[in-house]
Amino acid sequence: MTRSSRLFRDGVTTFALLAVLGLLALKMNNRPELIQTGSFFVIDGDTLSSDGERFRLLGIDAPEYRQQCRRNGIDWACGEEARRTLNTLINAGTPECRGRDRDHYGRLLVTCMAGELDINGEMVRSGMALSYGGYAAEEHAARQAKAGVWAGDFERPKDYRREENVAQSNRSNPLTGLIDYLQQLVGWRTQ
Repeated sequence: MTRSSRLFRDGVTTFALLAVLGLLALKMNNRPELIQTGSFFVIDGDTLSSDGERFRLLGIDAPEYRQQCRRNGIDWACGEEARRTLNTLINAGTPECRGRDRDHYGRLLVTCMAGELDINGEMVRSGMALSYGGYAAEEHAARQAKAGVWAGDFERPKDYRREENVAQSNRSNPLTGLIDYLQQLVGWRTQ
């Protein structure tokens, strides 16, 4: 076999392999869009439930329900406020939530609209959620207006969740509890 025929054969083989890989990628990315309408139960500032299924608002991250923020030196329940804000937006009309992908908890990632209102974007614009990959302009406007959490000090929801998970694992570990107790007993604490 000559060098040119081997190059031609290798080129055709490579092209065929790339075409097959491209078709597989297209097939994997061709999930149908799911549409949910009707009434929703608001779990927290970025999570909904309907008919036993959970939905996570795409592109935003709201304070956790039990999360506290500070405004003018006073703690306020920003997580509860985020939930109330989403509840108001969801119940203001007939929302339609659309999505294709799921997060690692199995929740459908959705964008919800009530007429022309993008509910996800409005949560960020009101300062009751942070942009998480899609609403940078709305977050900038909320920061400028010192709306919601931007009016004071707050911990980013992802950091709050991480600290809660560490605290939960420490509470469930009896050895850690014993060490904490001994440290308190002798008056020595780590920060």
